[in-house]
Amino acid sequence: MLEGMTTTLHERIKAHVTQGILDGTWQPGQRLPSELELVTQFGVSRMTVNKALRELANAGRIVRVAGVGTFVAEKKPQSTLLQIANIASEIRARGHEHRWRGLSRERVAAAPDIAAWLNMLPGQSIFRLQSVHLENGVPVQLEDRYVNPKMAPAFLDQDFSDITPGEYLLSLVQADLVEHVVDAVMPTAEQARILEMKPTEPCLQLTRRTWLREVPVTWVRCLNPASRYSLGSRFRPAP
Repeated sequence: MLEGMTTTLHERIKAHVTQGILDGTWQPGQRLPSELELVTQFGVSRMTVNKALRELANAGRIVRVAGVGTFVAEKKPQSTLLQIANIASEIRARGHEHRWRGLSRERVAAAPDIAAWLNMLPGQSIFRLQSVHLENGVPVQLEDRYVNPKMAPAFLDQDFSDITPGEYLLSLVQADLVEHVVDAVMPTAEQARILEMKPTEPCLQLTRRTWLREVPVTWVRCLNPASRYSLGSRFRPAP
């Protein structure tokens, strides 16, 4: 066995299992191939397979039951609708690497629909920033954000290398009103290209607006491949 390539091989096994989960080969709750089957398939030691499965279990992708087998973990919400979610913090909390990549930033004249969403007049000056969030190098969210210059005048001057646009706005403005709308949509060809997904794969689209003392702060539309992201909440109902 190729024990001198343990790291490379165990990452290959992780990638194989992860891809099978993402493309639907293995559904939530379904039993995965046994350690011995993976040992035979990849020609590695059982220790190498065990390491790969242990890391997948720690990441929440699979569940291992002693004496029974390994199963695809049931999907859990990755983001809540009851608060302003910070995707960077959510990704890091899962023990994964978060990266942010800016696509464009500019000061534009507000189109009629954007102006209406932010209670502005068409043609008024507004900031626009388009970017993508990556989890372990894989695009998981395409962000299209408009910001009221009055509420964050230095927004476009930030480099966002250490703080995401959302984190920056949260640190600057404590919104007292938040609106969330979630839709199931199909991506455009360009959106699918940026997100490295098939144009035929559906997306979850979260649209958020925030206000402070009735003054609009930001309008942002986040597009997430449905196979890589989920939205939900857990709370105690009021009596």
